[in-house]
Amino acid sequence: MHLSDITMFYAPESGGVRRYLDAKRQWLAHNTLCRHSLLAPGTRNTQDSPGVFTLAAPPLPFSNGYRFPIRRGPWIRKLVELAPDLIEAGDPYRLAGAALAAGRQLNVPVVGFYHSDLPRLLAKRLGERALPATQAYVRRLYRSFDQVLTPSRTMHDHLIEMGVERVAVQPLGVDAEGFHPRNRDPHLRRQLGLSAHTHLLIFAGRYAREKNLEQLVHAFKSLGPRYHLLLVGPDMPFASTGNISCFSHFFSAPELARLLASADALAHAGDNETFGLIVLEAMASGIPVVGVEAGAIPELVNPAVGALARSSAPGHLAEAIEALFTRDVAGMGREARRQIEAHWTWDRAFSQLFQTYCRLIDPTGLSHENSQRASA
Repeated sequence: MHLSDITMFYAPESGGVRRYLDAKRQWLAHNTLCRHSLLAPGTRNTQDSPGVFTLAAPPLPFSNGYRFPIRRGPWIRKLVELAPDLIEAGDPYRLAGAALAAGRQLNVPVVGFYHSDLPRLLAKRLGERALPATQAYVRRLYRSFDQVLTPSRTMHDHLIEMGVERVAVQPLGVDAEGFHPRNRDPHLRRQLGLSAHTHLLIFAGRYAREKNLEQLVHAFKSLGPRYHLLLVGPDMPFASTGNISCFSHFFSAPELARLLASADALAHAGDNETFGLIVLEAMASGIPVVGVEAGAIPELVNPAVGALARSSAPGHLAEAIEALFTRDVAGMGREARRQIEAHWTWDRAFSQLFQTYCRLIDPTGLSHENSQRASA
């Protein structure tokens, strides 16, 4: 069995989609006999590593290294040359159309993974007037796939409401060994100049308008010196001042794991998340989460592992943060880790995904026995 992914969301400093694809490639290599190939934009036409191919595409301005293909033809031809048994498209743009066209030529199933809620993102940036046209585009595109996957029940319901069919929830997971409480660094507070009594919260990820980081910064300014916010990620526009420390660059997974495990809690102000991998990474690191009661975050954060703000308004965020620290924060962190181990590992997620692939490729089920081997 040969599986192929195609997406523009695979750049050197990209976030959740790249982590999902890298983890999937590793899981397939260790747990199946499948061959996997990945096709993404790059600076030139090349094979970066075994199974990873790039085609030249121009950079997308102000996008943390993403590139946007102009013509579909080269991508269709490359997919046809690779000749996979199934194609998964990981973005809703030009490459999704290339995946569908190649799938028709090869007569193989094509999956659309709805990682990004395009209508709501554009409505937030361009205004509500953009919503009907974007919804019509999404409905037309995703109705063409043999199977549509969403990482959360929230996104599943949004697509169903838009008239998209053949939609199923495919939760994501987390590297529960890489993100672990044992990565806690007792020296981080001293490096930040914090006392033992200061509550340290962290947000990690790329800067984007939909993350509502301005509101989060305002919330911490109102909370005062007993609370400190550590912001880490590419293109952060904030200065380190007062009770805000900002490190504006890409952090490797081990660096991020150390920072998460060393904080008291994650602070996440996004109200448009389709899933929220950073939430799982924080929980796996043994810390609770303050999030917003919107998007997919409430599917991950329950009262036993964190607190939800009524909205992303600074006052509501500050209220939720203060409420969290009236409770047993360490106990919530332990419960967060327990829930990760029980429900949110990559092995659990990819076992379900592989079953979906097998069903689409061979509805009779005969190929599954020949494609999967027992985990070591």
